[in-house]
Amino acid sequence: MDSTLVPRCIGAVSRVSLLQEQLRELFGVSGVTLVPVPGSAPTTDAPWPALVLAQALKDVGLGARVWIGLRRASPVRKSATALVRERPTVRQHYESFGIDPSTIGPLRLVPSRLVLVDDVITKGRTLFAAAARLQSALPHADIRAFALIRTVGRQPPERVLDICQGVVRWAGGDARRDP
Repeated sequence: MDSTLVPRCIGAVSRVSLLQEQLRELFGVSGVTLVPVPGSAPTTDAPWPALVLAQALKDVGLGARVWIGLRRASPVRKSATALVRERPTVRQHYESFGIDPSTIGPLRLVPSRLVLVDDVITKGRTLFAAAARLQSALPHADIRAFALIRTVGRQPPERVLDICQGVVRWAGGDARRDP
């Protein structure tokens, strides 16, 4: 991967956040805590894409801190390489996530918003499950999400920079992203 890609993308997000209401609403709250969504396998010491993104967002002032208390306790199949019907369910994601209890204490004292950070959102199963796991540990938290890339079916993107605000909800027994 091009080592300048993440800083360039985050620079663009930072510049656009000054102009776009959706990003101002997401990151504009004082004390935002960025929570990188773990990859498909339990984390190692190596940074994973969402952690790199979260740190870059913090570095440009779009978050007060990065909290890595959300962990992948057991592996799930990697969605990017799986056929649609073989991708992990919301339940599989939820059950594979864990919260590091030693890291929760300081979060209970900070009345800030938690923003889940992920590199790509497709259907929204991973983000939905991550938010549910966080909500179970921190029931009064204001949890939102940011994904750098949003897939739109199998269609090639019309624009490289296409800011959108949407919702991932439970519908018909699965996560559903709109838009």
